[in-house]
Amino acid sequence: MSVRFDWYQSEAKVVVTVLLKNAPEKNYNVKIEADKVHMTADGYELLLHLLHPIVVERSSHKAYTTKVEITLAKETGVRWETLEQNANSASLAAPIPTRQVKNWDRLVSEEEKIEEKEAKGEAALSQLFKKIYSSSTPEVQKAMNKSFSESGGTVLSTNWNEVSKDKVDIKPPEGTEFRNWD
Repeated sequence: MSVRFDWYQSEAKVVVTVLLKNAPEKNYNVKIEADKVHMTADGYELLLHLLHPIVVERSSHKAYTTKVEITLAKETGVRWETLEQNANSASLAAPIPTRQVKNWDRLVSEEEKIEEKEAKGEAALSQLFKKIYSSSTPEVQKAMNKSFSESGGTVLSTNWNEVSKDKVDIKPPEGTEFRNWD
């Protein structure tokens, strides 16, 4: 039986995932202390000497059909460079776990698929605006043209009564800043 574990972190917690099928049947046990995590199951032991202290009371573990997930509450919001004090300090009795290797090609492929879906979404949105424009009254078309051009593409209105009164202000999305380029 080959056992693997991996970890990730957020600002508030560190999550250690130990790949172990049917953990309850293998009599798994997890002991969480301020500076270490000790997990045992039939046939192996995992001991991690943590890089930074954790809050034991807010930490937990849960068994799933394929893994045990250990959630450790960080004492401070500092980013951990490594999981352990000494990268070689993980003490493992038989069997020795192997680290998961990231398949970067697969990750790039997945990212390209997401970008492709987003591009299709943008094309669909553009098609929707074209349909609205082509089936609208001349008054609505004027409102759409005026609002879009005066706002630098940040506003699209179909209300001519509102748009005809004044120049349409630039309204960039929240968290962004509009800049004129010379």
